[in-house]
Amino acid sequence: MSAQLPACQLLERYHGERVELCPIAPPEDAWLIARSAIMVSDSIALRTAWQARDKRDQSPFDTRVDPSAGQVVLFWPKAHQLGVWWLDWLCQVLPEGTEVEIVGEHQGGIKRVPKFLEARNMRCDKLDNARRCTLYSTRTVKGADPEDVWTRFAALELELVSHPGVFGHGKLDEGTQLLLEQLESRLGRAPLEILDMGCGDGIITAWLARRGHRVTAVDVSAFAVTACRRTLEANGLDARIMESDVFSALDGERFDMIVSNPPFHQERELSYGPSARLIEQAPRHLNPRGQLLLVANAFLPYPDLLQSAFSSVETLADNRRFRVYQAER
Repeated sequence: MSAQLPACQLLERYHGERVELCPIAPPEDAWLIARSAIMVSDSIALRTAWQARDKRDQSPFDTRVDPSAGQVVLFWPKAHQLGVWWLDWLCQVLPEGTEVEIVGEHQGGIKRVPKFLEARNMRCDKLDNARRCTLYSTRTVKGADPEDVWTRFAALELELVSHPGVFGHGKLDEGTQLLLEQLESRLGRAPLEILDMGCGDGIITAWLARRGHRVTAVDVSAFAVTACRRTLEANGLDARIMESDVFSALDGERFDMIVSNPPFHQERELSYGPSARLIEQAPRHLNPRGQLLLVANAFLPYPDLLQSAFSSVETLADNRRFRVYQAER
């Protein structure tokens, strides 16, 4: 079995079969899973992929990790603030002086890593360069507290808490605001059972909970789930929050309404897979006459998917950048 993704191909070229790896925030690659002693990721979808191969996995918000079983390799993310958070987290959870490798694609900004390391007084050794990727080595130092990156900001009379890597980090997304404007006129006074699919920093969940609705909030990312939980705490609100790869944690559950501003990027790549699963599986999780309200960039090919899955589909709003769709079971 050979690596398929460029960054993993570089690791395979450099390490071969010599060492077991401890990948941090990795992509899904069968070779990497096979070479892993343990992995750490915020994504429940990726952790499930490792679990399926009987490999150990860990969330960064679980009990303190000891990834000493393998060579630690951080996969540098597109969001540089998130990459810096992972660096600070590794410096906190690993003994000082532990070797950490950092790998990533040139288009993903890996070449900026030496500057980030220099700013933290961390050494930087270039180990290899191939497949339009670079592999660096550094060692952990006593550094900044990872808690310092949490951001608080006000929007729609709510206090929101966000983390690098969470959708719309630090600001109210235009599409989400358009969705909430449509919801304002369509929600009755009676409390509804509502699912916020892809809750992000919790803006939709908190907005609905403040209006008395019973909300379940799910997201594939532990960063988002933690941000949503902190947003609710900051506003004195309650909701059920859990990690879920689309509907994976909601077997058999049904709701009066599902609302979502679904993502369509996986790092730099367009990825409609989770959104397509959301639309296709939503009818099974709606009560009779239940509705899906979804906001998306106007260019995304969701109308055909909605028409295939639902008996009634309507465009509620279109500002040329975003559209809000309402689909009824």
